[in-house]
Amino acid sequence: MTLDALQLAVPDALQTDSIDQATLGTSLSASRQLPPEAGLQELITRLAHLNRSAMTLLERQRALQNFSDEYRYYGASGSLPANAEHQLQLCNELAIGYKRLLLQILQGHKPSQPHLAWCLYMAQHFIAQTLLRHFQQYREADASLWQDSHLLYWLGEQHGCLDEPVAAAFTPIPADTLRGLYQQILLLALSNPPHLQPEECQRLFAALAPLAALARLMPWDAEDKSEGPLIDLQRPQPCLTYQQRPQAGDESLRRLELGALLVALGEPAPLRSAGERELLERVHHHWLGTDQRRHSRTPQQSDCRLAIGIPAIHAQLLQQRPQCTPGQILDIGPGGARLLCPAHVAHSLPVGQLVLLIADSDVLALVCWRHLNDDGFHLGLRYLKGLAQPTWLRRAPSSQAHLGILQSTPKPREGWHHGLWVPHNQFSDGENLWLQLPSAVNQNRLQLPACNLASATVSRHPLELP
Repeated sequence: MTLDALQLAVPDALQTDSIDQATLGTSLSASRQLPPEAGLQELITRLAHLNRSAMTLLERQRALQNFSDEYRYYGASGSLPANAEHQLQLCNELAIGYKRLLLQILQGHKPSQPHLAWCLYMAQHFIAQTLLRHFQQYREADASLWQDSHLLYWLGEQHGCLDEPVAAAFTPIPADTLRGLYQQILLLALSNPPHLQPEECQRLFAALAPLAALARLMPWDAEDKSEGPLIDLQRPQPCLTYQQRPQAGDESLRRLELGALLVALGEPAPLRSAGERELLERVHHHWLGTDQRRHSRTPQQSDCRLAIGIPAIHAQLLQQRPQCTPGQILDIGPGGARLLCPAHVAHSLPVGQLVLLIADSDVLALVCWRHLNDDGFHLGLRYLKGLAQPTWLRRAPSSQAHLGILQSTPKPREGWHHGLWVPHNQFSDGENLWLQLPSAVNQNRLQLPACNLASATVSRHPLELP
């Protein structure tokens, strides 16, 4: 992956005259005494000068916090909506300031996670506000805004900051984590904003605040036929169009998994107004890309069982009758199914868990989303096509056996495609192993190739077998 923090769009610091920190607060207070239009313009001019000046990390952080307070003041006083162009300029300059601060943090000593999460969040917030104002004005957003938004999400993912809570008293209400905030503006972009009234964009952004973090960006590969838009974290656009759908997986490609969010939309929400409810109902079908392609979902009420994890799947394939979890299939589609399971099994079914769905026929599947409510544990499965076989792997011909699952699909004309599922991080890429199938007397020697699909619990490695 070529993503790097240095790709953030930040202007060069060319100003030679320094910012007087001692008088900055006084000058900002004086700007409030001017007519709102003039005060806002002076605020933007001062902030643009600060963003292009060399400052220490602490000086820049304190100054940006002062400017953020001014942003709140003008928003609370009703001056921000008065001039659309000034709104854009102020939000964009605040985003630039926090991006420059982020670069200083990353280039210094190892930052604390809360400090880094706060800075990533603030930069993402003002990018989101800039994008929101583009939507309200029916303007095409600058490509760098989406590029930076994706990059901030990726940095949060790399540093483990996506779900770090951040308290930020802004209007309209943002989600309280970097993951939620990023997905909040992403969902707004997917809601067909050109068909919304300007005030509806702001209402929708606020309505998404408690919901957006329920979605998840999942790794994608060419076999993934699940619903949900595809996002390329290296492309300066919110998501890929249907014509851009790639043929092979890449580290920067993600699928926005909406299953848990769509379930939550149907649940009672006393704090959600009737207007917000109507707006969410009107736009949510756009999130699945149904304007470009449609995947039929067939309601189905049938019982099933789940063998959870490689050991249970291995035993089930050998007809050893392991303990399986009961469930109910609620609907099915071309790439998977939605299930309802008892709430107590939620701990054993994280996103990315490998399962065997035992119904009319046995199907290998991955858990792609999950949601717990009063009805029980809702589960979204992505089918993995092919024949599943139990395997044993050893580091030497007579050493301890480790369990694996071989997934095999026929090639169009001859032979088979094989994928070996093993527990995540149990083996290293390139490690020499011995593999044995139930029907084989001899073991096959192989060098484990790099995985082509991985989750927190399992990884799949492509194999060439004789």
